[in-house]
Amino acid sequence: MSYIKFQKNQVVNLEYSLGKEIIRTNRGGSYSSTTIVDCNTRKYHGLLVCPVDEFGGERFVLLSSLDVTVVNNDRSFNTGIRKYNGDYFSPKGHKYIEDFNADNIPSRIYRVGGVILKQERLLVHYEEQFLLRFTILEASEPMKLQVRPFLAFRNIHQLTHANLAVNTKVDFVENGIRSKLYEGFPSLNMQFSRKVDFVHVPDWYLGVEYLEEQKRGYDYSEDLFTPGFFEMEAREGDAIIFSASTKEEKTSGFKQKFTKTVSGKIPRDSFTNCLKNAAHQFVEKRGGKTLIIAGFPWFGAWGRDTFISLPGLALAKPNLDLYRAVLDTQVESMKEGLFPNMGTASNPAFNSVDAPLWFFWAVQKYMERGGSDGWERYGVAAKSVLNAYKNGTSFNIHMRVNGLIYADADGKALTWMDAVVNGIPVTQRNGYDVEINALWYNAVCFSLEMARLEKDKNFIKEYEQLPELIKESFIEIFWDDKSGYLADYVNDGEGRNCFVRPNMVIAVSLPYSMLDKDQMKKVLDIADKELVTVRGLRTLSPGNKYYKGVYKGNQEERDKAYHQGTVWPWLYGPFCEGWLRVYGQQGVQKVRKLIFGLEDVMNEHGISTISEIYDGDPPHLPQGAISQAWSVGEVLRIIDLLENNYSNQ
Repeated sequence: MSYIKFQKNQVVNLEYSLGKEIIRTNRGGSYSSTTIVDCNTRKYHGLLVCPVDEFGGERFVLLSSLDVTVVNNDRSFNTGIRKYNGDYFSPKGHKYIEDFNADNIPSRIYRVGGVILKQERLLVHYEEQFLLRFTILEASEPMKLQVRPFLAFRNIHQLTHANLAVNTKVDFVENGIRSKLYEGFPSLNMQFSRKVDFVHVPDWYLGVEYLEEQKRGYDYSEDLFTPGFFEMEAREGDAIIFSASTKEEKTSGFKQKFTKTVSGKIPRDSFTNCLKNAAHQFVEKRGGKTLIIAGFPWFGAWGRDTFISLPGLALAKPNLDLYRAVLDTQVESMKEGLFPNMGTASNPAFNSVDAPLWFFWAVQKYMERGGSDGWERYGVAAKSVLNAYKNGTSFNIHMRVNGLIYADADGKALTWMDAVVNGIPVTQRNGYDVEINALWYNAVCFSLEMARLEKDKNFIKEYEQLPELIKESFIEIFWDDKSGYLADYVNDGEGRNCFVRPNMVIAVSLPYSMLDKDQMKKVLDIADKELVTVRGLRTLSPGNKYYKGVYKGNQEERDKAYHQGTVWPWLYGPFCEGWLRVYGQQGVQKVRKLIFGLEDVMNEHGISTISEIYDGDPPHLPQGAISQAWSVGEVLRIIDLLENNYSNQ
């Protein structure tokens, strides 16, 4: 029986099926994404979405969707579906779907008239090519297939509308056509594995609506251009390949390429295999760089997310090459001891106080996995971070005389809780942050360990007094005897902020921790009591007056809830690692229950992956990006930790 499958009664219920999305990448910057019924509900959806170098490498939707019509016994059955104004769907091709299966590649079986048609789709690795295989499983007599492409040729963050600038002409290529709607774009070559007729009827389909954009408070209506439609004869047993590519392809190789690409995939037949497949999707190799995409479909490569997710993602295909390639790419982008947090390659933002400190953690994990050249390779970069923090760098990030890191930049949210509304951080956390100083202590201790192995006397002399100073100051400033846990942040103006947040859990989980066993236990227990859910950890206790239990509304409303109670699965990583450190074998059952409880999400939101966030309130509905790197990475890392250290439980 298939692991990822939806029956007809589920698929035809649009209220149910439109919330189930699929994402597939080519690992080179392109992706393909839609819902299980093939109805686009986001402006980010599309069958071929590619980076365009001429426009700074940003992603553009070239091929939005396809209408596939079966003509049988002089009757036409259109299997496509789009939403228009007033919850009007046309055509309603979802009603012909018998089942949807994603164990290997996304596959739909349609029963239309006397025909049973199977559609399977994939992206070719490292090529800007989308392939769709039609297989006629049953047909009592010869039939026709008509395929109409819908083109967008626009940035993923924007929408397009009918205009006179569009190039309606097409060029004929082998078994298909080439279309380029606007200058500066790559051409889109749409070809088949057999000869087809093309009927050139250029037209705009007006008012196509995207339900999820409407919910999120964004513009949600656009017009899509279609150059015409393809038509071909078909009969039972036929297998026909459609290709959409930015270069003209040899059509004789389509079937072999499809089969070869499918054969190299890990079946999505279990929870861990789903996560391994999802992990591969985040890795992007392009232009000599290896990046980790923070999430799909709208995130880019972010420094903080890269370092946190890398150890778990690298476990999906155990090798050290991925570690090195990703870390090397990040080191090349360093500036004044900081790593790019977000932005584009041409306009990066370095506004992250924690990303450089998570870099040390990623190097530690690399060395734990056998990377014997870790310090030799990354020691210079590591020392540049320490020196920058010790002496002061951008955003007023600096070490004070007490050995702790203080960061104070007005209007900037420098930690991972970085939502900003109307220019004002929702959770600014200026001053001493608990996880930043826990990471700082870990970084200094790790670097000293490496320096002693290398007999680096100068470094040892400069830093050997710091760990004790940091620890003493940390306990004095952050530990609250009255509440029995760590403050979230402390600054000169507000003093100690003791909101119950998950950041203190990170101080328990790191290789070098300043807390004793009793303090660790108290931190974990309060987090377990107020923050832990079946989907991850809340970002704020429900008992806090600022708590937001549901993530919904326009961007301002959502940003106000983003770190004010919303659940993040990636926080299972530090919590579970800390729990195992404190409770050992006795803690395994709880950790397994939390981690493997996420198997329930494989059939919701992003199919066979883990979402970015979930509501703080039950039933903890999925929200945000449908597939998030550190959600997947941290769950894989804890599964590996269980298998290698607690396998007898």
